[in-house]
Amino acid sequence: MPTISEMLSTHPGELFAAKDALSACVEACFECAQICTSCADACLAEEMVAELRYCIRTDLDCADICNATGRILVRQTQPDMSMIRAQLEACRAACKACGDECEGHADMHEHCKVCAQACRQCESACEKLLSSLK
Repeated sequence: MPTISEMLSTHPGELFAAKDALSACVEACFECAQICTSCADACLAEEMVAELRYCIRTDLDCADICNATGRILVRQTQPDMSMIRAQLEACRAACKACGDECEGHADMHEHCKVCAQACRQCESACEKLLSSLK
């Protein structure tokens, strides 16, 4: 199966960031988006769903932001670097908020533990990409 790294290698223009950091961040964003969506769904299936309302909200917000970030990052033609930086900052903040919220439920819900880990990985990937931007 082709990877985003392979795809970025085929781009005829210059990448706006180091390929390894860029592809790692894109992969982390899309993975986190899927995990957060799944966590929100799992929270909805819990008996204590009312107590998980904020967790569900942060899961869904984080998923949307991660998905948008991944989609923006794969576009290399004429990037607006100030917009890319702002999007990465928003993604990092969303992942931190969602990771913090899910960690608060991780002892009771395994899906929240998995989600918190994915959020931390995405948060870290965003930080690394931000620091490597040209």
